[in-house]
Amino acid sequence: MNAIRLYGRYVRASLHSQMRYPASFLLTSLGAFLATGIDFIAVWALFARFRQIAGWHFGEVALFYAVIGVSFALADGLTRGFDVFGEQFVRTGDFDRVLVRPRSTVLQLLGYEVRATRIGRLAQAVVVWIIATRLTHIGWTWQVWSTLLFAVAGGMALFSGILVLQATMAFWTVESLEIANTLSYGGVEAAQYPLDIYARWFRNFLTFVVPLGCVSYFPVASVLGRADRTGLWPGLLPFSPALGFVFLGVALWTWRFGVRRYASTGS
Repeated sequence: MNAIRLYGRYVRASLHSQMRYPASFLLTSLGAFLATGIDFIAVWALFARFRQIAGWHFGEVALFYAVIGVSFALADGLTRGFDVFGEQFVRTGDFDRVLVRPRSTVLQLLGYEVRATRIGRLAQAVVVWIIATRLTHIGWTWQVWSTLLFAVAGGMALFSGILVLQATMAFWTVESLEIANTLSYGGVEAAQYPLDIYARWFRNFLTFVVPLGCVSYFPVASVLGRADRTGLWPGLLPFSPALGFVFLGVALWTWRFGVRRYASTGS
């Protein structure tokens, strides 16, 4: 059986087990929808008070919020195995069983659990996307859609890479370090706003170290018709979401390095 078919079986089994408790699924999904909805209301309240931030209006920021929200919801739903790797696999020694199976460790962890409840967070981001389309005056051509879908794909790769790095650290620390949440959840919060409102050192960090700005700010600013005010080389702008895939590649290389040095907690 090839990897794609096997992953499909993982997904079906995971969804089937979660749908056995439909009330729990619905309430958890609704809770995620409402929780992130309150977060967006806070953004609205900010603009209701100040009208604009550094020349950016509410509808434009809503599009930043939607793109990064969709990216994170998809990545978070598909990488559960890496998110709980320290507690569920390293500390318990279950990673030993993963290693003896004749399949990639990455594939097995991706198929560990597909969190269908993340549909609540995804739905909230889609609603904000619809609101943004109403508040901005973008001509929704195929070029615009392809730019934003490229940004979403790059964002998924970037957030997946952050969670892979978080799991990799557990090879040395056993427990997953909460500091990684500053890059995932903190990154979502930072990327919801235009990059050019931040200080230079923070812009550089979000461009060249953890390239959240490359998967949100540059493509969204492009479709909004906004000129880049960060000073990045113009030739890089159309390809900036690809840096999310580069980040994921580096994270997977680091993961393989960690696997080679893994020592079971029972050894």
